Amino acid sequence: MPVKTVRLIAYTMAALLMLGQAANAEEGVIERTFCVWDPVGSSGRLFSLMQSQRPMALEYDVDLKLRAYTNEHIAAEEFRAGQCDQVLLTGAMAREFNRFTGSLDAMGAIPTEKEMRMMMRVLSQESAQQYLRAGRYEVAGVLPAGAVYLFLRDRSIDQVEKLQGKRIATLDHDRAAVTMVRHVGASVVGSTTTNFAGRFNNGSVDVAYAPAVAYEPMELYRGLADNGGIFRYKIAQMNFQILVRHERFPDDYIQAVREHAHESVDGAYEIIRDAEDTIDEDYWMYPSAQEKAEYDGMLREVRIQLRDEGVFDAKALRVMRGVRCRVDPSRAECTENRE
Repeated sequence: MPVKTVRLIAYTMAALLMLGQAANAEEGVIERTFCVWDPVGSSGRLFSLMQSQRPMALEYDVDLKLRAYTNEHIAAEEFRAGQCDQVLLTGAMAREFNRFTGSLDAMGAIPTEKEMRMMMRVLSQESAQQYLRAGRYEVAGVLPAGAVYLFLRDRSIDQVEKLQGKRIATLDHDRAAVTMVRHVGASVVGSTTTNFAGRFNNGSVDVAYAPAVAYEPMELYRGLADNGGIFRYKIAQMNFQILVRHERFPDDYIQAVREHAHESVDGAYEIIRDAEDTIDEDYWMYPSAQEKAEYDGMLREVRIQLRDEGVFDAKALRVMRGVRCRVDPSRAECTENRE
């Protein structure tokens, strides 16, 4: 091929590339990376749910490139290092980026779906931004993952006192969980969202805690086997949080993500209910009303301790106390002023 022809092709390709770049700049479309933690990876429900954000993001000239992570620690670290512009994490992991929303899974702070929905509605509003932005990070959405239950390999462990000395798979990045396990006299077995289920299933630990949505994908029925049980007392409300490096996005996009997340709440609760219905009824263990009241009091003591130690945000705990008392004014705590 003649040299002149080669040069002409090269110049033409360069010109086309420049035109493409100019058009892209004119359109104002920006590419951003969204790192999604899903224990199942890119074939998981979480990753699939986050894919639904892409069309909405394009309306705000944001082209989201999703990456799946099965290791939550790595997703959080890459977000901190600036390798991710947006990330999906559990509330416990998100606590290191925002202590207010990181307090949503405080033990016993949100007893039921009704209170959780109220909190998510409050946090989806523009007026909530003062609680959602911390330094370079901002929470751009909260989604429910369901109530956290104790999974037991031996259903004879039917009272808190019987947890003493038992090995509990405890998320080692969650200081609140470590404090709770030690409070009941159990042994902490440091674990992650990646390996806790394996430890429970193979008998390395006696107890694990998780929402019902983990039952099938994590195969927790293997650990329950014939003797196990699930204590049907809601220790906390697990949640997922979408965080962004706010300087990397337009403000109207961040608010749109919050509203989009809130619109997904009903669908999330359908998944949660399906997961709970999937569990064999024979596995469920039900505490008495008196036992529930005692557990409520114990969890409150631990919440206040963790508030005083700076783990939980005091303002967040007050807001959640207000929500609890609005739903049930007869609660004993509603006549006091400790939270």
